[in-house]
Amino acid sequence: MKKEVFLFYCVESEALAQKVAEQSHLIKLQSINWRSFDDGFPNLFINNAQDIRGQHVAFLASFSSPGVIFEQLSVIFALPRLFVASFTLVLPFFPTGSFERMEEEGDVATAFTMARILSNIPISRGGPTSLVIYDIHALQERFYFGDHVLPCFETGIPLLKQRLHQLPESDNIVIAFPDDGAWKRFHKQLDHFPMVICTKVREGDKRIVRLKEGNPTGCHVVIVDDLVQSGGTLIECQKVLADHGAAKVSAYVTHGVFPKRSWERFVHKKEGSAGTKEAFAYFWITDSCPLTVKAIENKAPFEVLSLAGSIADALQI
Repeated sequence: MKKEVFLFYCVESEALAQKVAEQSHLIKLQSINWRSFDDGFPNLFINNAQDIRGQHVAFLASFSSPGVIFEQLSVIFALPRLFVASFTLVLPFFPTGSFERMEEEGDVATAFTMARILSNIPISRGGPTSLVIYDIHALQERFYFGDHVLPCFETGIPLLKQRLHQLPESDNIVIAFPDDGAWKRFHKQLDHFPMVICTKVREGDKRIVRLKEGNPTGCHVVIVDDLVQSGGTLIECQKVLADHGAAKVSAYVTHGVFPKRSWERFVHKKEGSAGTKEAFAYFWITDSCPLTVKAIENKAPFEVLSLAGSIADALQI
């Protein structure tokens, strides 16, 4: 039997939370008063706290910047202590995931720091917290979490595959990976597509993208990675693929981080630019980064593939 879930959410995630609730009548949206004192510190109130006793409760978070993490952590640590039957934290984008290792003494692996913080979420009456994360940067980060949370690693790749099958040229798709890391991360989920792998080589002081293996000639090539920041690597890959005869180049990332409005370098400048060699035909992202979703709305070549259905399913695990 499916369970009824009381879903709380942060301010940024309201639109995604509403989409999740639309997936099932068993998901009931709840509210929090997100206020601040005059000194800027949070003044928070969980509405209907008595009513969630004995209920399955979830929180949809968005750690988009250090400035919003503390207020959300305050709620995340409070909810399991309200005598709830179980607690699930949905954190679609684990923001420090790419800082997961030390290259020299003195480096701070903030992925481990964030994992330790989340590992100390209080246990609810139902046991450890379920922690749902999409396409974390490195799967071995699962071992950064302690025994008080159960990491559930989900992926947005099924959304991409569904979208690719809707394209007119769905039988002429080639998947490209910008480096070996992306290939290791995703190739098993996309193994029924032909593949191209790029690599970065050092030439003097520069790192140049080169085609390592595969043939993109005459195909619609889709570059796949877990996240994008400045987008420089994607642009360099697009140039290499076009130079090797790709008929069209698109991109997919689960997490469109795009700091400092770096998404602007991908926006089509005029009608019909999708057909030019300089532009991406499509740029697919999910709604794991709500601020980006708002910024790129109705701007080609961007399309948002919503995680709402997948999150609704994950809440029933």
